[in-house]
Amino acid sequence: MNPSGLKAALRQFKEGRITEDEVFRLIRDFPFQDLEFAKVDHHRALRQGFPEVVFGKGKSTEQTLRIARELLRENPHLLLTSTTSEVFRALQRDYPDCRFHENCKAVTAGSPLPDRGRGVIAVLTAGTADLPVAEEAAVTAHYLGNRVSTCYDVGVAGLHRILAQMDLLRSCTVAVVVAGMEGALPSVVGGLIGVPVIAVPTSVGYGASFGGLAALLGMLNSCAANVTAVNIDNGFGAGFVASLINRRHPDEVGRGPSDDEP
Repeated sequence: MNPSGLKAALRQFKEGRITEDEVFRLIRDFPFQDLEFAKVDHHRALRQGFPEVVFGKGKSTEQTLRIARELLRENPHLLLTSTTSEVFRALQRDYPDCRFHENCKAVTAGSPLPDRGRGVIAVLTAGTADLPVAEEAAVTAHYLGNRVSTCYDVGVAGLHRILAQMDLLRSCTVAVVVAGMEGALPSVVGGLIGVPVIAVPTSVGYGASFGGLAALLGMLNSCAANVTAVNIDNGFGAGFVASLINRRHPDEVGRGPSDDEP
């Protein structure tokens, strides 16, 4: 259930077009539905403007499918992250419009939200090996109703490559910068532009990178004041926060979308 859907149901009840039992059926699982192994948050779309996103890693195929189907019963939009092709194939049998994003192991169902961003979210990577995390950020931001431009393999080992992307950097309202190794690229980008830069450390690198910890610490210690960091390999978190920053009406963040949004 989303804000416009709930308001439409209340108007229909007021006009006598649906019954009290039908309204109750729509809201009976608020604020959450208890599946014992999971408590599905059907209230999330009303609070944040988008349904609960499912993190697939660590869940069985059966658990993921049950949660996904219950979410889709209440809302036409679904995003699964860190999931498998097996989950996708099973879900696609009931929801043919599902799409599997192979690079980042994400599944989406339904159309992306309508464009509700103020501008463009740029997603950049230091190297090609960072691509899966960047793709998760890009898929998330796009599906939440944003225009997204991507640019990959522009790390500090060849600074001329990022300098050649100044048109993109100057045109974006927020930049998501994904890097492993020493994690220097977000600081470079932050020094070039005056918009928020969301730094995403990846677990890419040799032994002393400590699975992305070195990149994370580098990003947390950035001397560029507009750089903030999310957790290691957390492309979803970066894409979601970038979407909130880019949202057309920032004073409505946290209160759900406006009436003309699904």
